[in-house]
Amino acid sequence: MFNGLPGAFNDSLPDGWGRLLFDRMLKSNDMLPNDASPLDRLAYVGHTGIGALIYDPDHGDSRPDTEVCLDTLAQQAADVLEGGVGEVIAQLLVLNGSSAGARPKAMIAVDANHKNIIYGVSDVPSTHQHWLVKFSNTEDGVDAGAVEYVYSVMAKEAGIEMMDTYLFEAEKGAGYFACKRFDRNTAEGEGRAHAHTACGILHSDFRTPALDYKDLISLTQGLTRDIREAEKMYRLAVFNVLAHNQDDHSKNFTYLMNSCGEWKLSPAYDLTFSSGPGGEQSATVCGRGKNINLADLQQLAQKTGLDKEFATQVIERVQDALSSWPTLAKEYSIHNDTAELIQKRLGVGNGAV
Repeated sequence: MFNGLPGAFNDSLPDGWGRLLFDRMLKSNDMLPNDASPLDRLAYVGHTGIGALIYDPDHGDSRPDTEVCLDTLAQQAADVLEGGVGEVIAQLLVLNGSSAGARPKAMIAVDANHKNIIYGVSDVPSTHQHWLVKFSNTEDGVDAGAVEYVYSVMAKEAGIEMMDTYLFEAEKGAGYFACKRFDRNTAEGEGRAHAHTACGILHSDFRTPALDYKDLISLTQGLTRDIREAEKMYRLAVFNVLAHNQDDHSKNFTYLMNSCGEWKLSPAYDLTFSSGPGGEQSATVCGRGKNINLADLQQLAQKTGLDKEFATQVIERVQDALSSWPTLAKEYSIHNDTAELIQKRLGVGNGAV
């Protein structure tokens, strides 16, 4: 698994969009993707990866702290998805860092007013903070950014810890979703935080759904030794199920370690409307990936040693947060067809789940 790399190092490698960019760059230099070993790819990640691990020699490119235009980046990403190559590949590859996922992303730095945006892969000025911004892929609608932003609003209302989020204006569509990074400029004053996914820790292939939320809660309890962190994972399970976020695979759960060697669950990320393989959750609930009901969620709490009253409160709070979907969808200009489709899946107003 992971081409011989330990899971912690595999976490540093980009997949999806980032791997596509790297492979396109290799081809533009008359090389085949299979000619690049995992170590070659880590060398290109260099000092720009997610978390605190760095790799030398650093063969990655670097860019000055100059301003970037999100609309331009979005168009360049669309050109690449349509088969384009050239100098734009190198720029997008640098901006991607080692972020994972299928949707195009860029590591940026943003000022306090969300007005000045510069390259944010390496060190940034004290006036700016590290953020990640997403663009649509070929399967997304033009309002995908707004959908994810509304999900972040509902998640916070449901009591889920998230970093600051923002919806940047776009020439086309409802906007670009952005989230402050949790592995940079940490609350403890450290520049970088060690960040490792459940995928890397458990050596679980995220492309093949194999984990249950019982496993994830057990991992959280064992790693953090803090019942509050296990409760955070349970809250995520409830939200993902009720909000129809079925892309809840093992790379979408990350743990952070501080300088004292203490672990905690990272703030949540990649919370949006999505369908999983065969219409099932990527992470099952007590063995069920489809047609999961409230009794299953209560059983999950029981089997992982969590209080029944706590579980009931979590479920009710998530349901209450999701009930704001119609209002928020309208406020953030999400297309009516998209809003109605998601509303049906959420069960808002029809008593589902």
